[in-house]
Amino acid sequence: MKKLINDPGDVVADALRGVEAAHSDRVRVDHENKIVYRKDSPRQGKVGLISGGGSGHEPMHSGFVGLGMLDAACCGEVFTSPVPDQMMAATTAVDGGAGVLHIVKNYTGDVMNFEMAAEMAEADSGVRVASIVTDDDVAVQDSLYTAGRRGVGVTVLLEKIVGAAAEEGRDLDAVLELAKKVNGHGRSMGMALTSCTVPAAGKPTFELADDEIEMGIGIHGEPGRQKKPLAPAREIAQELVDPILADHDFSGAPAIVMLNGMGGTPLIELYLMFGEVAKILEAQGVSVARNLVGNYITSLEMAGCSLTVLRADDDLLKLWDAPVNTPGLRWGC
Repeated sequence: MKKLINDPGDVVADALRGVEAAHSDRVRVDHENKIVYRKDSPRQGKVGLISGGGSGHEPMHSGFVGLGMLDAACCGEVFTSPVPDQMMAATTAVDGGAGVLHIVKNYTGDVMNFEMAAEMAEADSGVRVASIVTDDDVAVQDSLYTAGRRGVGVTVLLEKIVGAAAEEGRDLDAVLELAKKVNGHGRSMGMALTSCTVPAAGKPTFELADDEIEMGIGIHGEPGRQKKPLAPAREIAQELVDPILADHDFSGAPAIVMLNGMGGTPLIELYLMFGEVAKILEAQGVSVARNLVGNYITSLEMAGCSLTVLRADDDLLKLWDAPVNTPGLRWGC
């Protein structure tokens, strides 16, 4: 294992010190509870937004804390859910009197712990809490970590869009309905060229031969649909697009498309893949109105990519274009 770390047990704590050193103009860090907060939270009268999960997926979620996105992110150990006490602390800290939305990826530990935190916060502090569970991965119906589909790339798009809605003053019910709309109209599919190595494990999560790829992987390295021979990018792009378009109708509306790197794939390959994906989508009648290309929801140093397609409308595009200023996403400021 070759990694730029001090000790495998201190990776998250050490990284959060780096986050604070790099972005103290935008965020503050509760090191005891491993929570990254928007520097000016809580905002009175604004719906608070919190998310979180295991570390190792950066910039999600800590990199999406700031103006126009999250008010707080709870950081678990690598690929391990945060605990309810972290989530409750974040919930009460960001409440500005308008309630708090929990944005939860569909992984059993995350769902269970966020539910417990919501109950604790409501009982102890009277905070009104609503939750959205993202489940956009079309690769498998159930996985090692979930009942139902995994929550993956649409989580990033949802945090941006819902963050903008909260920023402009929409109430908790409206923000929740918007979150449901985004989750309902977004689909994702991923693939891996290599595994990744969790620092505490010290060895790759799974094995792939030099001439193999894994189609349909999860963000923790969970196996997907099948191992396949390595193929040209245009063929891999087709295998990402086809199950997404088969699962939802994206015709007749603009789409927001994210071609996401899993952490170990250079941008030249990600842009090449986006070019292939865009060509296929346009041929299928899907109009790409907005896009993201880069590392936004990663799996440590895994090589590979994922595709997320969101059916949008004028309201979603307006919210997407609204200003955002976070360590991992910034425009309009």
